[in-house]
Amino acid sequence: MGIEELLLDRAKKKGKHESLIAVAREMKKDGISIEQIVKFTKLSIKEIEKL
Repeated sequence: MGIEELLLDRAKKKGKHESLIAVAREMKKDGISIEQIVKFTKLSIKEIEKL
């Protein structure tokens, strides 16, 4: 894997993570439990609690 592919892969992963954070933020605003947010987004409890 060349440097370009590596950078592209990292950018994709970062974008996906940022999208999951946005979804989790909305779920939390709607009163969905942290346990359910973890289940559906695979984010950590600490990440969700920071939102």
